[in-house]
Amino acid sequence: MTKDTNTFTKDNAGNLDQTLRPGTWEEYIGQAKIKENLRILLTAARERGHSAEHILLYGPPGLGKTTLAYLISKTLGTNMRITSGPAIERVGDLAAILTNLSPGDVLFIDEIHRLSKSIEEVLYPAMESGVLDIIIGKGPSARTVQLELPPFTLVAATTRISLLSSPLRSRFSGGTFRLDFYSEEEIGQILTRSANLLGVPTDASVIDSIAARCRATPRTANYLLKRCRDLAQLDGAPISRDIVDRTFSLLEVDELGLGKPDRAVLSAIITKFGGGPVGLGTIAAATGEEASTIEDVIEPYLIRLGLLERTPRGRIASASAISHLEN
Repeated sequence: MTKDTNTFTKDNAGNLDQTLRPGTWEEYIGQAKIKENLRILLTAARERGHSAEHILLYGPPGLGKTTLAYLISKTLGTNMRITSGPAIERVGDLAAILTNLSPGDVLFIDEIHRLSKSIEEVLYPAMESGVLDIIIGKGPSARTVQLELPPFTLVAATTRISLLSSPLRSRFSGGTFRLDFYSEEEIGQILTRSANLLGVPTDASVIDSIAARCRATPRTANYLLKRCRDLAQLDGAPISRDIVDRTFSLLEVDELGLGKPDRAVLSAIITKFGGGPVGLGTIAAATGEEASTIEDVIEPYLIRLGLLERTPRGRIASASAISHLEN
């Protein structure tokens, strides 16, 4: 393949997800209110020559939190340092990251809810006063050394904001923004852009079919598009509705976007427990899925579709869920 086409060469195929990531605010589709709020915040800070205030992004996975962090850094014209809550195991890890920042840098911490409490407490003065308190020694001879940090902007992302402590949440003075699920029209625009970048010819029926089954999530939409492209490539044909249907059949994704684990949860509630109510732990035992996976990944989409209801007594499958599984 030559580089004057829209198709990918071997050199950039390995960085496919990064290539599909929007590089400008105009390319970032959806989340209009968040984009406008961030535009005002970041533009004003840049015009004043100050670092932007700290920003917290939360919502289900795959909605574009990391992409927003990249765009924030690009708008401020600074470098972005990337880490995650699980990667910061010791106070020294956080100290090393903070002391190596340059003035104005953006520090992106993904899954910040997984920081330990001791590390959170070190982060408080860093966010609020721009200082790092380090304790040297132990016991009666221990002393605190305070280091001045360069001005920086912390952008944090989490899928479980309820696990963040109130003191940490309150220090995101730039704002806390919740990312919403996308409409089918917005997903269609994202898929059209991705298809153009991939050099994959599509039509409206293909886009609509994928958009209807991607769980209102851009990451899932791009994943399904790439799998359709793979099958079309092996068949030596463009992506058609037949290719899409065969791909979904292979992936065991039905017309509502439910995968095998989703249907297993509904089936267990309906067939083994009479439709509910049934507890989360019991469902996990019956399906072999982890309770956290059911609660964080599977249930939100089922609830959004009206197929599942959470009650104080347990989970209940709706009449729509029973009808869907019967069909």
